[in-house]
Amino acid sequence: MQTSMKARYYEKLEKNNVLCYLCAHKCKIRDGKKGICGVRENRGGVLYTLIYGKLIAHHADPIEKKPLFHFQPGKSSFSVSTVGCNFQCIHCQNADISQMPKDQNQILGDNVSPLQVVDMTIKSKCSSVSYTYTEPTIFMEYAHDIAAIASKKGLKNVMVTNGFMTKEVMEQVKPFFHAANVDLKSFRENFYKKICKAKLTPVLDAIKFLKEMGLWIEVTTLIIPSHNDSKEELREIAKFIYGVSPEIPWHISAFHPTYKMTQLDRTPLSIIKKAREIGFEEGLRYVYSGNVPGYSGESTYCYNCKKLLIERYGFSVIQNLIKESKCPHCQTVIDGVEL
Repeated sequence: MQTSMKARYYEKLEKNNVLCYLCAHKCKIRDGKKGICGVRENRGGVLYTLIYGKLIAHHADPIEKKPLFHFQPGKSSFSVSTVGCNFQCIHCQNADISQMPKDQNQILGDNVSPLQVVDMTIKSKCSSVSYTYTEPTIFMEYAHDIAAIASKKGLKNVMVTNGFMTKEVMEQVKPFFHAANVDLKSFRENFYKKICKAKLTPVLDAIKFLKEMGLWIEVTTLIIPSHNDSKEELREIAKFIYGVSPEIPWHISAFHPTYKMTQLDRTPLSIIKKAREIGFEEGLRYVYSGNVPGYSGESTYCYNCKKLLIERYGFSVIQNLIKESKCPHCQTVIDGVEL
């Protein structure tokens, strides 16, 4: 049975219309209609969220799976999600739940309160809660309330996000969140318009603002052959990240065919290697490969002396040699949280 509650983050307009400012779409929603995400509905001039407390997925994951490599490495994070998303990416690996309200015209999930989520996190011996799998922005009321309780219990809170949230929302959730991995899908507006039905500029603004807010930030780019794999575009992404901060880790992930983009091949390892080289050439301290287990690009090296610091295989930490946030070989401070 579908549940709902009054939403936050909106303004009332004339004629029972509302303006939702949860994300950068800033949907003007007529009475009886839903926003682009499909999970926020105007009922008589009052905006409702249809997914509060409707947990569709939960699992204890390695924090490296987010991916976050410089935030509590080797520890577990309790991942939670509802259905829905404010993007419509044709290559979404979780489309069965992210696009459920649009593709299946239904909203599913178990009724789980914020307190119950925190209790599940503690019982699972996780150090943080991760809001992930779909897009946490669209279930921010639920995420906010979980995060507030989790923070009081000494847990960290992590967003894995497309970065399309508004500044107003980021400011309101700031006290309870500690880290974010932002998906920078491309450096081309046309890509965002065609592939995601969204825009690039708000994502760039969010990365900068989240960093200014003091959250630990890491950035992920999924390299899709013939779409965002040119050396020029990869260099532009690296330059942008460096301009925000050279300490931001950049995760370069390999694409695999899925959802509505099954006609393409997987990303060649050669492209991943070249992207890492470009990242380092542009001054980034930490550049990682994703979805290619066993390649050395998934381990952490000191950016000063180049010695191995955290050895990984896939999402597993084999060894962590960092001592008091410093390289044991040259004493360089390694950027991150609870390394």
